Amino acid sequence: MKTSNSDRDRRDSVILAQVVAGLSVLAFFFYLQHGDLLLYGDAVAHINIARRVFDSRTPGLLQLGTVWLPLPHLLMIPFLISDRFWQSGIGGSIPSMLAYLAGATGIFRLVREALSFGVPSSMQVRVAAWIAAEVYAANPNLLYLQSTAMTEPLYLALYIWAAVYFQEWVRVFLASTDGETKSSSLAKCGLCVFAASLTRYDGWFLACTIGLAVVVLAVRKKFQGGKIQRNLAVFVLLAAAGPVLWLSYNAIVYRNPMEFASGPYSAKAIAQRDVALGHPDYPGHGDPKVAFSYFLKSAELNLAPNNWGRLWLGILVTGILAVAGQFRRLWPLLLLGVPIPFYVLSISSSGVPIFLPDWWPFSFYNLRYGLEMLPAFAVATALSVHFSLSFFQNPYVKTAILVTMVVFISASYAAVWRDGPVCFREASINSRDRLPMEATLASNLKKLPLESTLLMYLGSHVGAVQQAAIPLARVINEGNHRPWKSPVDEEGLWERALAKPQSYVDYVVAIEGDPVDLKVNKVGMTPMAVVHSRGEPEATIYWGGRDHRSQ
Repeated sequence: MKTSNSDRDRRDSVILAQVVAGLSVLAFFFYLQHGDLLLYGDAVAHINIARRVFDSRTPGLLQLGTVWLPLPHLLMIPFLISDRFWQSGIGGSIPSMLAYLAGATGIFRLVREALSFGVPSSMQVRVAAWIAAEVYAANPNLLYLQSTAMTEPLYLALYIWAAVYFQEWVRVFLASTDGETKSSSLAKCGLCVFAASLTRYDGWFLACTIGLAVVVLAVRKKFQGGKIQRNLAVFVLLAAAGPVLWLSYNAIVYRNPMEFASGPYSAKAIAQRDVALGHPDYPGHGDPKVAFSYFLKSAELNLAPNNWGRLWLGILVTGILAVAGQFRRLWPLLLLGVPIPFYVLSISSSGVPIFLPDWWPFSFYNLRYGLEMLPAFAVATALSVHFSLSFFQNPYVKTAILVTMVVFISASYAAVWRDGPVCFREASINSRDRLPMEATLASNLKKLPLESTLLMYLGSHVGAVQQAAIPLARVINEGNHRPWKSPVDEEGLWERALAKPQSYVDYVVAIEGDPVDLKVNKVGMTPMAVVHSRGEPEATIYWGGRDHRSQ
């Protein structure tokens, strides 16, 4: 009994999902066992932003803040209700793991459908799709990030599925005689773009790129005597909805629609403060050519180090040539190159630096951004294998090509594991001063009487409160005020507690140079403990004078 293509495709998808789920769980438990889920300061921040929505003196959606987009935090909330999942970081890992699974199955489908366009699905196509899935799912840096609360795995999954549905729509649309189709692919693409634009700002650029392509195709069909399909308006509304919602939220809450880009916590503001403190300007600022080289190098390092990485770049070029050679049916895959112009613009003009260990300033910072090119590398590898197999007819040569590619992928990823994934190294190096500081501070906070309340700035060391298992509802912090009252909210809980801490809290945690240290009224407060940690500012725990037993 013969197996149909659709049955074989479903079977492949099920097997792939099982394999990827196994990899995901193994990586998660490995990093959990070694205490590595919360190495990234951003991961800790994401988890606690989500937790603050329901665990706060002033709970609600305003706790989402303004710099980071809201969808990742909203997805984490159900998993952070558990105190154990909050403290350990597990609650932030679950959405990332599910997204990793979705991304791997998406890249498999993208390649399978791209190569089977106009021809029956073949073993060669299936092999290429499996190669793409291997490159994506086995990447050591992605395996680490999917174990954490970082936003990259979720964005990559949405990005890949937007490409899948865009490709499907293009095929149906161009094959129609008048441009009118009943396909739901464009609406699904719009939903993916909408979600991506509420996950990372990369999604805004993605929305513009796909939107422009859709409009150009529709107008072209119109000029050829066709109709502008009705679901085009649905796509445009969905693609625009994410940015419009976020701009509106910032305008209403912060009285500035661009607060996320120009406010005091934005990347640009942080870069300007670094310059004001005498730090040298970062490489690529104002120079798109240098920005391009740094981003491409970060992408290379996310695949493999040294010469292995250069070979990956060669495969990427080969994949681009393959698309050029079959442009009519493969051009939608060029969508996977969207991260390049986005990050070149971000680095050169938006205050977003990338630091590389091999290039000046010889450090690790934002290297994970290069992982956005992983789908492009995965697809380029698949295309290289597919067209190489098509060129040669000898089965032994075909087998040699396939074995060589599998060995190359395995060996290059083995080199990554040997040196350590750069994303893991970035997180580990940048947390080596923060983690001891937060651990020591947490041990002191655990000594405070049960149910005591705190005044503390959570923007830098919220991990100490998390480790101490102190509910955020017992901590008055910078999120407990009305942000539309600018520059300060005189009646806000945060401002009132700074002015008269004894009236609102039992203890005050002031870290040298933070808003509490600079603004709190210290009259009558007694230092209880001073925390010193190498490379971090001094933290002082004050008793405000209230008798906590009377609370």
